[in-house]
Amino acid sequence: MATMGVWGTGLYSGDFAMDLRSTVGAVVRLPFDADRLVDILCETEPAAANDPNNEEHTTFWLILADQFAKRGIASDRVREKALGVIDAAEDIAMLEKLGMKPGDLRKRRRLLDEVRTRIVSSPVNKARTILKKPQPLLMDRGDVIVYPTCGGRCINPYFPSKELDKQYTRQGPVPWQQDGWAVAVIIDCGRAFDFLSWYRPLKIVGTTSEKPVLDSLRGDIVWRLDLAGTCPPTHFKKMELEKIGSLPVDPEKVRNVFPGLRPGISAAVGDISIANRLNTVPLGHWTIAKPGEPLKGRAPSIIGIAQILTG
Repeated sequence: MATMGVWGTGLYSGDFAMDLRSTVGAVVRLPFDADRLVDILCETEPAAANDPNNEEHTTFWLILADQFAKRGIASDRVREKALGVIDAAEDIAMLEKLGMKPGDLRKRRRLLDEVRTRIVSSPVNKARTILKKPQPLLMDRGDVIVYPTCGGRCINPYFPSKELDKQYTRQGPVPWQQDGWAVAVIIDCGRAFDFLSWYRPLKIVGTTSEKPVLDSLRGDIVWRLDLAGTCPPTHFKKMELEKIGSLPVDPEKVRNVFPGLRPGISAAVGDISIANRLNTVPLGHWTIAKPGEPLKGRAPSIIGIAQILTG
């Protein structure tokens, strides 16, 4: 359960609210009407959206209403739900239950008055920028991607250049400079709601000093599964990703080896870049479960890519 010490009184003070705001920003780019957008957002956070006892329930509907108001999207469902939350003091009651102090509750009430005014007086059906066609799939299932690393870290595409991505050492900050190579195989990919592209990488554990070639990837190499991520063309280019070939990944074998995998819809909706998934660490690092070990919250790994290939 979240603690009030890290939430604050602002509408966007907590991590959940900040993440939801980003999610709304991604979802409203879809070329759907308001009702469908609300359904999609509820699907991304079903507990918060549907359970009045969930501690984020009131925040969920307040964020949706505030974001829709600011973006000029008319939804009676969102508007009425948020006004009900404010008028019945449901948000205040939940925050009081979670331990917010009386002085902070008064600040929150004043904030909710402002939110209410914004919801009631907001213009409706303002033009918004939407995707006119599905995002391209830059990588396909089985594609083998190599990329440069620095201390196991891939290039951060959010910097204007890799040199501006400072790496912190005992001698102080230094520019990003390649000292190795890493490899990932795309074991699954798709589009959320037929529009938002996502990719799931299986990457080698550790890095290599020489640029890998396709024939070198078979054998007793340890591979680590990671979460899905997005990859717009700008990130593909800035991360210096390079396709060196393709392997015959068998979807059924992937499901058998890694049971319970889900499509990367949440990554696509949240616009979480694959850059967050391609950093690599050596075997023995606490985040990786050795092949056959209980996961206990760690990433699963396998020895040998052949386990998930056809033939």
